[in-house]
Amino acid sequence: MTRIKLCGLTRPCDIAYANALLPEYIGFVFAQKSSRYLSPEQAAVLAAQLDSRITPVGVFVDEAPERIAALVHAGTIRAVQLHGHEDAAYIARLRQLTNCPVIQAFCIRTLADIRRANRSPADLILLDSGGGTGRAFDHGLLEGITRPYFLAGGLTVETVAQAIRRLHPFGVDVSSALETDGVKDEQKMTVFVGAVRKE
Repeated sequence: MTRIKLCGLTRPCDIAYANALLPEYIGFVFAQKSSRYLSPEQAAVLAAQLDSRITPVGVFVDEAPERIAALVHAGTIRAVQLHGHEDAAYIARLRQLTNCPVIQAFCIRTLADIRRANRSPADLILLDSGGGTGRAFDHGLLEGITRPYFLAGGLTVETVAQAIRRLHPFGVDVSSALETDGVKDEQKMTVFVGAVRKE
């Protein structure tokens, strides 16, 4: 079974859509430069409305581990996704402060990026073309991957089924392909989840 992560949810209706679809994960973005940024207070309100069967993931870029831990201990998130320059020491520090799963994202352009991803001490890795671009990377590079991963970047309703059949990722992560005019679209979310679950 391919896990599904619907990322960048920002509104109560987004949570209602997710609750109806029951993906394994949803993402709250705490990177302030993102158009999908949420404050801890906004995320807490949304997390309280989320079905308990769905794991809320906090998406961060070079955030202080203590601030991440505060969100975990508050119950706002139950997993952490790192998109910055976080290294092994950073992840070790985060694990001292929390006991939740850590996902480390890698921008894949060359085989060297694949090797770095394989060496990550994170619980899971996410392979992308570069945060939030909506473009795919060269999936041929994935022949060198030796561990389970989330596939992200450029996935659409039209391409996700073929990608799953070819690559067999642990999970798929999607955000911009689910949007119309910059906000989540219930129909697009529903069709995407259906396409994944048919595989």
